[in-house]
Amino acid sequence: MQLRLPQAKDVLKKRVLLRTDYNVPIKKIGNHVAVVDDTRIKRSLKTLRFLIEQESTVIIATHLGRPNGKFEPDLSTKPIAKSLETIINQPVIFCGELDLDKVKNCIENAPKKSVIMLENLRFFSEEEANKAEFAKQLAALADVYVNEAFSTAHRKHASIVSLPNHLPAYAGFGFNEEVSELYKLISQPKRPFVTVVGGAKISDKVAAVKHLTQIANIVLVGGGVANNFLAAEGYDTANSYLQEKTTVNGKNGNYVHFAKNLISKTKRERFLKDGYIPLPKIIYPTDVIAADELKAKEGYVVQLYGANGNKRVTDKLMYLDIGPKTIKLYKEIILSAGTVFWNGPMGVFENQAFADGTREIAQAIAKTPAYTVIGGGDTLAAVDAFELEGRFDYVSAAGGAALEFLAGKMLPGVKPLLVKS
Repeated sequence: MQLRLPQAKDVLKKRVLLRTDYNVPIKKIGNHVAVVDDTRIKRSLKTLRFLIEQESTVIIATHLGRPNGKFEPDLSTKPIAKSLETIINQPVIFCGELDLDKVKNCIENAPKKSVIMLENLRFFSEEEANKAEFAKQLAALADVYVNEAFSTAHRKHASIVSLPNHLPAYAGFGFNEEVSELYKLISQPKRPFVTVVGGAKISDKVAAVKHLTQIANIVLVGGGVANNFLAAEGYDTANSYLQEKTTVNGKNGNYVHFAKNLISKTKRERFLKDGYIPLPKIIYPTDVIAADELKAKEGYVVQLYGANGNKRVTDKLMYLDIGPKTIKLYKEIILSAGTVFWNGPMGVFENQAFADGTREIAQAIAKTPAYTVIGGGDTLAAVDAFELEGRFDYVSAAGGAALEFLAGKMLPGVKPLLVKS
């Protein structure tokens, strides 16, 4: 999968509309609103600095929050412009107009080679509605379009799918890196390929889990997601979080049935641990750490089957982390992998009483000689909490877009940027 990348000649001294994802956390501090985490801004810097070096006039367009097509002062991108100014050590002109004719005047009156920040794209109802006329008006602001917002590539929004139809369109370097890394993961992983899936909800991972199960040699399941697999196999999950039923396009679905079907489809497949010990392709916990409440100061081990299976399960009990036997097995598999993809914590790691599973699995993934790719907001929060930043080969910050890509889907924001054969 090859994307068009901007060359110097493509953007030299031109007006470039740079679509970014600066949907960053902001907070009111005194009388000012400030950015409190600039990670997403910094991920775009390679592309931004390249454009600045080519003496382009850079017009940055981003979204922030969910204002639903209406102006909300607290979701203005003005604080982001201030933050960016500090990061790149040069002025950033904030163009806060909500009339695109006035926006065009703002850009035309700015000095050449300026960096200009537009107001929140989602203040315009036409953005999320993907209105063709709105895309044409945005295109009239620039000569070239560069998309550096892979995390929104699964959205059918005007600035993502329609705008590139009206200008020479290219992928930013960060966008391209996301696509390259994720495509490599599902097309040519070094084996054994181990997928580790956790987190509370299974709903946003269904398609990715289904596709990755076809590609990976083994899938290790933890967190709330594991409860669906346990329930599918008839285990009592008591008061544990279980995302069971859903309605999609008017049709009823059941995530426990999904897990059961996946187990059934893979029941004949085996992963040979240490070259001779056959294991199921999908592995879920054999023991868990449980307690009666999320804020409990300690939990205890519940064996899910065997001689002591389920003896201590009560109606109030919640499974809040994977247990020591499961941790040991998962670590051994991870340390012998060729490729590891991890999305989602193994338990409620925010509470130290239930952090061991996530911590030890994170440390094993950081230690393994395998090629490692991690993603998901909660995963990155865990990595930060356990001070493991910089220990993984690739860190995806794309969230839902990455999961849809890993589900084998052609994302609407990727398609317009492909090199045409």
